[in-house]
Amino acid sequence: MNDRPNYLPTIFVIFGATGDLASQKILPALFRLHKQKLLPPLFQIVGFARRKFATEEFRKEVAKLKGLKTSFRDKDLASFLKLISYAPGLFHEKEGYDTIASLLGAKDKEWKTCANKLFYLSVSPDHYTTIFNHLKRSGLTIPCSPKEGWTRVVVEKPFGKDAKTAENLDLLLGKLFKEEQIYRIDHYLGKETVQNILAFRFSNSMFEPAWNKNYIDTISVKLWEKDGIGSRGEFYDATGALRDVGQNHLLQLLALFTMDNPGTMDAKKIHRKRTEVIQSLTPFGVKDVARYTVRGQYEGYKKERTISSRSLTETYFRLEASINTPRWKGVKMHLEGGKKMGQSMAEVTITFKSPSPCLFPAIGNTTHYQNVLSYRIQPEERIAVSLWAKRPGTDMVVEERDLAFDYKRAYPHGVFIDPYDRLLQDVIEGNQTLFVSTEEIKASWNFIDPITQGWKKNATPLIIYKPGKKEINKHI
Repeated sequence: MNDRPNYLPTIFVIFGATGDLASQKILPALFRLHKQKLLPPLFQIVGFARRKFATEEFRKEVAKLKGLKTSFRDKDLASFLKLISYAPGLFHEKEGYDTIASLLGAKDKEWKTCANKLFYLSVSPDHYTTIFNHLKRSGLTIPCSPKEGWTRVVVEKPFGKDAKTAENLDLLLGKLFKEEQIYRIDHYLGKETVQNILAFRFSNSMFEPAWNKNYIDTISVKLWEKDGIGSRGEFYDATGALRDVGQNHLLQLLALFTMDNPGTMDAKKIHRKRTEVIQSLTPFGVKDVARYTVRGQYEGYKKERTISSRSLTETYFRLEASINTPRWKGVKMHLEGGKKMGQSMAEVTITFKSPSPCLFPAIGNTTHYQNVLSYRIQPEERIAVSLWAKRPGTDMVVEERDLAFDYKRAYPHGVFIDPYDRLLQDVIEGNQTLFVSTEEIKASWNFIDPITQGWKKNATPLIIYKPGKKEINKHI
């Protein structure tokens, strides 16, 4: 462990430490890293939230979390709980930040060093500006020494509500941190199969020569969820499906599948290539929104807790985009996401053009012999290529068959790391490869904003669909 980078004493401050994200993802991830001895030898977690817990009370609440209670031995849990402190306070009141500053200062004195400071905003984006301003006022973002002890901030998606709010947040962040100190989390980038996309594309020479408009007909990126909005009603109704998963998860997946070779695994170069793709997406006009987008809302959504009976928020979207580059011009790019669908799945599908001339004419309703590459991210982690082969017998009958690679079957003893485990470890180590740059954020909002604005003008009518649907209006 001593040879790992940036393993100096570190203090991890969680704003919103009693919320769902901290309880379900962040704290269990830190526990797993602790158990595997992947955290710095001197490490402290400081929880900050409005609930008035003493530290021991908060530790007892943490001990009850599912990810901690059922998976590990008591001694692991006991040593982990000792790393935790708690500071009650409200995001808009300075007293709480003063308490945090005192805790951090006391820990520096105890350790006789200037510790690294990491601030994780596990809160609604509505609170970002307030917290950033108070961090600035309190001086918490200023390193305690010019020679040691970095400060970093982690923010969750969505980063802003549109291009303007994202720009304002960036301006504020720019006064506090350098870009290399800012970690914008899109947890999809931490998934093992998503990390594998670049290896799959650029280490298999059979694919890259055909990865362009000459051979590919369509690229479809799909994220379906079987569940509804659950307890996220207030947030979701103000956000909608497109901004919740389209602006981030789906555009990031599309960028990974269409970006040019970055040359190296350098984070800045990868960010640059992803940005170039998103910047090249053809912007939508009002007529384009009407023609190339579908939006829907599942039946019963308005009866969900905190949802207005007049809500026009989409829980489903589908759109057809295009990338205006020589490599991709003319290729249809489909993005689709929805709640209360027939199944939960995340998948990228590459449909190749049929051969010309076609040696084997289509029979009946059979599509001319197109190969399809399906890259499944969840629930299973699977890559499959459809191939056409002659059926045994005297007749020349061609049938479709799959050649498949199942990630977990191929690596039955492999260590599959939870996305948050990987991302939190990368934050501590200073690796930004799996995080999103400010340029990507700007480009994605510039693409998304005209669509949401068109929907506000009812350029595309809102379709009401029954839960469990596997197909919704496919006119685009």
